[in-house]
Amino acid sequence: MLEGKILNWRIKTHQNYYMSIRIYLFLFVFVLLQGCKPEQKTNPNFKATPYKFDIPLYFPTLLNIPEDNPLTVEGVELGRYLFYDGRLRGYTGIDPDSLMSCATCHLQQYGFECGLNHPKYTDGKTVGITGIPTPHAMMPLFNLAFNNNGYFWNGMIYNENPNSQFRNLEDIVRMGIIAPHEMNSDIERSVKAIASVSIYPPMFKAAFGTEEVTAERIQKAIAQFLRTLVSSNSRFDQYIRGETQLTSEELQGFILFTTEEGADCFHCHGSSGNLLMTTNLYYNNALDSSFSDSRDRFAVTLHATDVGAYRSPSLRNIAVSAPYMHDGRFKTLDEVIDFYSEGLHVSPYVHPLMHKINDGGARLTPRQKQQLKAFLNTLTDDDFLTNPKYAKPTGLP
Repeated sequence: MLEGKILNWRIKTHQNYYMSIRIYLFLFVFVLLQGCKPEQKTNPNFKATPYKFDIPLYFPTLLNIPEDNPLTVEGVELGRYLFYDGRLRGYTGIDPDSLMSCATCHLQQYGFECGLNHPKYTDGKTVGITGIPTPHAMMPLFNLAFNNNGYFWNGMIYNENPNSQFRNLEDIVRMGIIAPHEMNSDIERSVKAIASVSIYPPMFKAAFGTEEVTAERIQKAIAQFLRTLVSSNSRFDQYIRGETQLTSEELQGFILFTTEEGADCFHCHGSSGNLLMTTNLYYNNALDSSFSDSRDRFAVTLHATDVGAYRSPSLRNIAVSAPYMHDGRFKTLDEVIDFYSEGLHVSPYVHPLMHKINDGGARLTPRQKQQLKAFLNTLTDDDFLTNPKYAKPTGLP
């Protein structure tokens, strides 16, 4: 009875949610049509320099790179500039309150998340230029090219969904520009602003064959840059490759991580044959026993088993990417470990892989918690967090 009432209430809630989505889609298509202009003819002999994408050892080989947007050296570099340029919002003045870039919120030192010590946002709670809060806590921006199961916490951006206008990273770029809880601008304004900056027409020509700045090219370039953000050189990676050793405490934490008798983390944060530290699938992880979020996985699939479910984030760089969970409720790794140890909430929708649910959690000892945390700290990739090829280009406002 209770399960049925909850599900009926959620379905009614999502009728309103889907109405808002339909309105948003209408606006999206309207803006798209407004911004459509015939492109200059591209030189048929033009060819940008192919970008060499090296797949790290023990990473999956199926890449999410669309055929119509291959990685090129020139496209990736253009995308890096646009990612960091506050004029992407559509303003070219010097007033910092009118500027906003992707990097305003996504900081490299936090794995391209907001982080708890962001200069503009408190406790990792991001808001748009309007002051409207973002629906969920931020997810990291790395290893995106290896994700073929949907983006965002609920997977609403899915490249195999023919019924959606939002299917890949290119669409997320457009959404970031027009969403009220992000840049709150419009595509035409962004195109005009970027086209007016002298450095960009030659960069667009190098990447796409002509100097014309278009919405599609902006989206493609930033998406190319995002796909090159690869994190694969943590101490744990080096250990797996035989380049270093872990301490006994870290190894004990690794054993806890990968065994059902221990912390039982590996089902959701690992998969056979790769080191992404996530399956990129969706789980109700017993975080709550009642559900009111209209943007969970159920909002996308309408499957009862997806009530309260969210994408399993990668645990790479987890030590620097607080706050944690879709709503950012936990600020420290200790809080997260305590939750999985003794804080699980029973509900009809808890995923079957949450094997410790009847015990309230893994029931780790203080020593085991310390060991598990030590292992999680080995997943920090300092090379990625400081790599200059991912950093802000000089000369941008």
